[in-house]
Amino acid sequence: MHRAALTLCVGLLLAGASCGDHATPDAGATASTQTVVLYTSADDIFVAQVVQAFEVETGIEIELVGDTEATKTTGLVTRLLAERENPRCDVWWSSEPMGTLLLDEAGVLEPGGMSGAVRPGWPSELIGPDETWIGFAERGRVIAYAEDRIGTPPTTLDALTRPEWSGRVGMARPQFGTTRGHMALLHALWGPELFEDWLVAMEANGLRLYDGNARVVRAIYEGEIDVGLTDTDDVWVAVANAWPIGMTFETPEAGASFPSPGPTTIPNTVALVAGAPNPDAARRLAAYLVSPAVERLLAQSDSRNIPVDPGLRAEFAHLVPASGPRPDYSDAAPSVSGAMDLCEQVLISP
Repeated sequence: MHRAALTLCVGLLLAGASCGDHATPDAGATASTQTVVLYTSADDIFVAQVVQAFEVETGIEIELVGDTEATKTTGLVTRLLAERENPRCDVWWSSEPMGTLLLDEAGVLEPGGMSGAVRPGWPSELIGPDETWIGFAERGRVIAYAEDRIGTPPTTLDALTRPEWSGRVGMARPQFGTTRGHMALLHALWGPELFEDWLVAMEANGLRLYDGNARVVRAIYEGEIDVGLTDTDDVWVAVANAWPIGMTFETPEAGASFPSPGPTTIPNTVALVAGAPNPDAARRLAAYLVSPAVERLLAQSDSRNIPVDPGLRAEFAHLVPASGPRPDYSDAAPSVSGAMDLCEQVLISP
């Protein structure tokens, strides 16, 4: 995003302060001496908007540690596990929930750490046990396609296995990021045998793997493939660049060989790290990240995240996919290992 656009976004967020839709700073904060360490797998361009706005409003400095596009989430999760006995991170902002669930199970996250940030009406499946984490600002898993080459795009995972799409479909490497979570959801939905059958069918149909969802969209634009599994934010960025990329959410299809429940959404997640070195500043930042002000900013940004806040969800209804059950990632978390084993066997080293 250009500097002028970034300044405008920050200005819009700060202008909303008087509306009471964000975390209120503590009156007695010693902003000049406070620092908070944030580990995040969210995209740099959108993190920068939020970080700058928080620093300007509170005076608290954020020490930011990010991840690479190719290893989204996984690298930072490994780092947090390694630092468990001597935490360096205060706040964890993940672009997807699976890494957060792993950290929660391993005792890395602070029990009750997000209790002060939970608001009425928040979906229960987006609140961790003991309020260790909160899900917010969702994206969707979509089938992206080249609008200038595709008249009628496929709308189901089953369709991607058909001969007419042979050699024309791409996906990010399944070991990382939102693709990892999506594979775990499918493993949990279909069971290991049907999930393996789908992977085999995709491999036989010439599925191409890329280093991240953004790279999938670029491959469509550059003509390497015509269709790809990716996230809504990567398509919206392409649209902002005037690339002829369209997208469709999965449509429900119960009777297919590989049945689809419909749209799949992926929340960002925020949590406090247990034993965080800067707990007071950490709580302020964590509450800020899940506030309506930040959800509004992300909905208005090029990523066009789908708000979870009920009021904002109505306001940004054009971003919300057709009705369907929100995936329960907690139920799918036990499927991560099995899903990754099958992806490794079928797609990575067949």
